[in-house]
Amino acid sequence: MSAPTHALVMLRRNFKHVARNPTAVFNAVLMPIIILLMFVYMFGDAFDVGVDYIDYATPGLILLAVCYGLGSTATAVNSDMTKGIINRFKVMDVSRSAVLTGHVVASLLTNVVAVTALLGVAFLLGFGPAASGLDWLGVAGMVVLLGFATGWLTVALGLAARSPETAGLASVPLVMLPFFSSAIVPADTMGPGLAQFARYQPFTPIIETVRGLLAGTPELGTALVAVGWCVGIALVGYLWAGATFTKRA
Repeated sequence: MSAPTHALVMLRRNFKHVARNPTAVFNAVLMPIIILLMFVYMFGDAFDVGVDYIDYATPGLILLAVCYGLGSTATAVNSDMTKGIINRFKVMDVSRSAVLTGHVVASLLTNVVAVTALLGVAFLLGFGPAASGLDWLGVAGMVVLLGFATGWLTVALGLAARSPETAGLASVPLVMLPFFSSAIVPADTMGPGLAQFARYQPFTPIIETVRGLLAGTPELGTALVAVGWCVGIALVGYLWAGATFTKRA
C-alpha cells in the first residue's frame, strides 16, 4: 500500500480509539462546553468587554476547544511507542509518516467535532456573529491551521515523553496558555507583566484573528502574525517529531 493509504488506515484506527475513550471525548468535546457555560453564566456579568460576553468569549473558547483534546493525543502517541506498537508497524512495513500523520489528522478531526459542538451551544446562548461567508471560511482555516500545528507539537511531546502519564502532563501548558491570553478578558485589563505576556504570547493573535473574523472586522496584520505563529509551531513540531521518532523507533 502507498503512504496515503497507510495514513488513512492509521487515521481510522486512531479516531476509533478516541471515540471509544470516554475520558478523551469528555476532555475534547464536553469540557470546553462546560467552561463556556461556566464563564457566560457565572462570570460573564463581572467582565466589562464592551460587547455581549458570549460574543467576546466564544472566539477564545474555540481555541480552547482545540487545545483541550491534546492530552489524549500525546498519551496515545506515547502508548504506541512505549508498548512496542510502533515496532510492529515497522515489521508490517507501515511508513513512518503514516503513523505520525494518522495521529495528527485524528486530533484535527476531534478538534472539528469539538469546535462544532461548542459553536452549537454558543448559538443557543445567544452568540450573534456578524461574519460573512468569507469570514467564516477564514475562521475554519484558522481552526484547521491551529489544529494542525498543535497536533504536530503534541505528537512530538508524546514521542519525547518516557511514559503515557508524562505525555499527558506534557500537554498541560498548551491547555493552560489560552487562559493567560485575551481569551477570557482583554489583555489590557490585566495587571503589569501579565498584560505584556498575554499580548505577546502566540495564542492571543490567533484568538484576536478569529474574533475579528467573527465580528466581520478582520485585521490583516494580526492575521499574518497568527498564521506565522501557527506555521512556526507546526514546523517545530514536525521536525521534532520526525527526529524523535527516528531516534526512538
